[in-house]
Amino acid sequence: MTNHSETTGSSENGDIEPTAYDRHGADHQVTLRTPAELADALPYLLGYRPEDSIVLVALHDRGGRGRFGGRARLGIPAGADDWASVARQLAHGLVTGSERRGTRPEQMIAYVCQEPAPGESGRQVMERLRPLVQKLRTECGRLDVTVIEALCISDGRFWSYCCPIEGCCPVDGSPMGLPGTSVLAAAATYAGLQVRGTLRELRSRLQPWETAAALEQEAALDVAGSALVPRILDDAYRADVAHETLDLAQLIISRFAAAPPVSGALQSDLRDDELLAHDEAAALILGLQDRSTRDRAAEWMEGDEAAPALRLWRALARRCVGPYGEHAAAPLTLAGWVAWSTGDDLEAREALAMALGADSDYLFARLLHQACNEGLDPESIRRCLRAERKDRAGVDTGGADDAEAADGSGSEGASGSGDVPAPVATPTASRRRRRARTADGVEGRPRSAELDGSRPRTPAQGTARPGATRARTSGKSGSRRRDTCSERPVQGSNGIEGDG
Repeated sequence: MTNHSETTGSSENGDIEPTAYDRHGADHQVTLRTPAELADALPYLLGYRPEDSIVLVALHDRGGRGRFGGRARLGIPAGADDWASVARQLAHGLVTGSERRGTRPEQMIAYVCQEPAPGESGRQVMERLRPLVQKLRTECGRLDVTVIEALCISDGRFWSYCCPIEGCCPVDGSPMGLPGTSVLAAAATYAGLQVRGTLRELRSRLQPWETAAALEQEAALDVAGSALVPRILDDAYRADVAHETLDLAQLIISRFAAAPPVSGALQSDLRDDELLAHDEAAALILGLQDRSTRDRAAEWMEGDEAAPALRLWRALARRCVGPYGEHAAAPLTLAGWVAWSTGDDLEAREALAMALGADSDYLFARLLHQACNEGLDPESIRRCLRAERKDRAGVDTGGADDAEAADGSGSEGASGSGDVPAPVATPTASRRRRRARTADGVEGRPRSAELDGSRPRTPAQGTARPGATRARTSGKSGSRRRDTCSERPVQGSNGIEGDG
């Protein structure tokens, strides 16, 4: 997996990654020399197929060869007036992110990816985006980093903006290779890497329903809100609501774990939706608005618990329909945390970005998003959560560091190990003591309802996000044309190495 820097756009708009394939060692190196090979490589560099995207890939010199470094992606703004600022943000974010890791890039490769609008050809897309690519090259030049290749990918074909030979390249572009047939695709498959489709398809698993069932779910949320919110606000009943919420969540997780497997993400999500009743989803969504309850739920992050827990958080995010869109911040953050904890950085970043889209002030999501983008190790956060679980069970946790984490002496901005900002609010003390900890770890009277610093959310009109749409795919493919730019060596490099 790869990691991102902290400079990111919205869930719809962007991300920045540091090192290509750095976890697979030097045993699976592939050298790419032509624009055609670079075009084929893009989905493997990102882990998904970008749509409506500007992508920059950093190159670091190693013995006269360029080695893939950080990757940065932002959505293409609809208005050309925003292109200059986006180009500046992308170039600056990638260069400074690489510098923080001590490896300033020497060169860049730029991509623009966009499907034609109705009545538009791929060539017209290429010409329309030419000024955007020029702004990218200018901004990288201001940072003393040369763009050695810039490609437009549209309608199953690609064009080079940097070909030095007039008349070399086909006017209508060069056809992309069949997916999965390139040398890099074979090496990536051997190394266990996979392309996850598009970000739109990934987000569709986390976006609220826009079907007739959404009305039934909204009605169930209304009923649950009338019953649960007053109890959450009442110190005498708040712990009982937390207990009921966690017990119900464990019941659903066990139900999901026992369900027979199905193939495909869509079929899996439909099965989970059938296994979760409207009233159950409503009770869980409302109960998780309590911060301490949410933190207890975050402990289902590894082992056999993680996969069904992630499925539950996805299902709950899909149930935050209509005016309950802001409530999705809790299940989306839990989905992002479990994905990150289990090594799926891509889904983690998207889920956490969507959580911030639902509630930009949601502290848990913001801190997790930053930690994930910085490439920090989630193990320090897992240690804190394990210590909390042991503390409630009355088990001695052993080391001084874990004891410090368990007694609440850490804040939301620091982990028990002291070297990683742990974006986890310390869960409450044992329910049997009915005592809560303040932010500095001092035990006192039970807290009033804390929902990341706010009272229980009530439905707000206009918070629902639009549902997912199907990704467009091109049906065009074909054999490569020889003696064109697609086969020429990339200017300024003897080859670009990627560990596949």
